[in-house]
Amino acid sequence: RDGTVSEEVGYMYTEALYKVFPWTGEAIHRINLKGMKVILATNQSGIERGYFTESTMNRVHNRLREELTKSQAMLDSIYFCPHHPETGCECRKPKPGMLFQAQKELGLDLTRSYMVGDRYLDVRTGKAAGAKAVLVLTGDGVKEYEQHKNAEVQPDFVAKDLEEAVDFILREGN
Repeated sequence: RDGTVSEEVGYMYTEALYKVFPWTGEAIHRINLKGMKVILATNQSGIERGYFTESTMNRVHNRLREELTKSQAMLDSIYFCPHHPETGCECRKPKPGMLFQAQKELGLDLTRSYMVGDRYLDVRTGKAAGAKAVLVLTGDGVKEYEQHKNAEVQPDFVAKDLEEAVDFILREGN
């Protein structure tokens, strides 16, 4: 979420901090028009850490949905992990638990799916689920790319932003 569809601001303790990138709605709308499902999978350890509540996170997600509606775009579902990294849950990225949950609930074929994110943990999550992975250079993307460009697991594509990632997905999907 943060750094991919919206600005990265750290722990989102109030929806007033939340700013969707100007290209997000149109990019997601283009995916919607192709009949592809769009899900959001986000780590939100600030909940378990006590920095904000699930209710606050839900208000942020409602704000995202409102912004998407302005572009006639929509998310099919939102999945989140509220756990601290040391909790050891199966839902926290880079483990693919949220993607497997979406697969089960929405009937996704993960081998024909794409994971888009601004961190290498998103790349590893997508690959672990059998999906293609796209790293966007927004948010923490540039720093992540520089730090991990020689890592064993690499994205299938590196995009300037979500808009360019969607261009890639639509070219690949046709």
